[in-house]
Amino acid sequence: MTPKPRVLVVDDEAGIRESLSSILEDEGYQVEAVSSAEEALARAGSGDLQVILLDVWLPGIDGLEALSRLQTLPRAPAVIMISGHGTIETAVRATKLGAFDFIEKPLSLEKIIVLVRNAVQQRRLLEENQLLRTELGHRYQVIGDSVPMKALRQQIGVTAPTNGRVLIFGESGTGKELVAHALHAASLRSKGPFVEVNCAAIPEELIESELFGHIKGSFTGASEDKVGKFQKADGGTLFLDEIGDMSLRTQSKVLRVLEEQRFEPVGSNQTMTVDARVIAATNKNLELEITRGAFRQDLFYRLNVIPFFVPPLRERQQDIPTLARYFLGEFSAAYGKKTRELSDTAMDILVRYPWPGNVRELRNLIERLVIVCPQSRIEPHHLPPELFRGAAESPQHPYSTLHEARSAYEREFILRKLQEHRWNMTQTASALGLERSHLYRKMKSLGIAAPD
Repeated sequence: MTPKPRVLVVDDEAGIRESLSSILEDEGYQVEAVSSAEEALARAGSGDLQVILLDVWLPGIDGLEALSRLQTLPRAPAVIMISGHGTIETAVRATKLGAFDFIEKPLSLEKIIVLVRNAVQQRRLLEENQLLRTELGHRYQVIGDSVPMKALRQQIGVTAPTNGRVLIFGESGTGKELVAHALHAASLRSKGPFVEVNCAAIPEELIESELFGHIKGSFTGASEDKVGKFQKADGGTLFLDEIGDMSLRTQSKVLRVLEEQRFEPVGSNQTMTVDARVIAATNKNLELEITRGAFRQDLFYRLNVIPFFVPPLRERQQDIPTLARYFLGEFSAAYGKKTRELSDTAMDILVRYPWPGNVRELRNLIERLVIVCPQSRIEPHHLPPELFRGAAESPQHPYSTLHEARSAYEREFILRKLQEHRWNMTQTASALGLERSHLYRKMKSLGIAAPD
């Protein structure tokens, strides 16, 4: 059951305290009333009040001074100021100090009800927004204890508060988008939008419309006006992912926007101004692309104000256990399962594997293991064969016994057959040349559990 919103009435007139308390309790609020600002400040320190109705003229500390102090609280309530001698100057000052609204005596009870309802709603939205930002902050953590990742976090901390353009280099799957999000979250633009464009995923004939927008009828299929990504990112951050796949024609137009901070939507003569910080990323060697004539040198220098490099996972093996445990916790919680853990032998196999798909490949593997592994402890025979093939190239072979190696390959082969036949046991047993009872025994011995 949702608790009733808590409202505090602060007025030195007993009649006003009683009438406001009565009407608000009838509206479903939990109401308290005090006669002084000192009592109000002491009560507000608990942080459980949603709204305070605060008289301006009070004995001792006045309402405006109390309002100023209330704004310093970690969970400041919304404050509606009440005055029997209201002036424009007082109302303006109260608003500047952070008051939600200002109302004069004699009080309109209908207006009070509306104001309190709106104030409760606004505070709820602010709390939800703060919670979301906290969750996003955790989601976009740059994880790793290796020297390169510590340096990367330090670079983000120094760079984020500036408006300098950033160009992020790194192989596919290393976490370039994560770095872009982390830069935005720690920037002065964090309350603005974060808009992403995957330059490799948008057809050449649509990329300009996607970036700059278009007006209705500007080309075949333009049935209505469209706002472009640059305009959507105004006041925030525009992330141009895979910038190396952008055509030369589009590059020239992006260069102009970066130089002039303005553009025209496709089919329009109207110039739009934009204030967006641009962060770009690529898995290509742009200097080599420049020598090939596939990337503009002037655009490269415009984007490459602050270069970032995200190292591949094989060059920071120290981070693999940390990442694996983080993903195990994330997916165990997401799927409502008991937290999984990797045995030391299984973890050694993960560390030795070269991870051509980088962090993305590791994350996908951990998600798969959380879903299909029936035990809370993940052993080598639960791991797919490709991890053993990669590890076999290392000086130390990951298998401790022939049985472990055979079980791992056998488990993967049976899993693939089960997935091919959509977990139909009869069809899978037939395809494997086994009796159904034998298949069930095999699945149990290899730790394979059918999905719910």
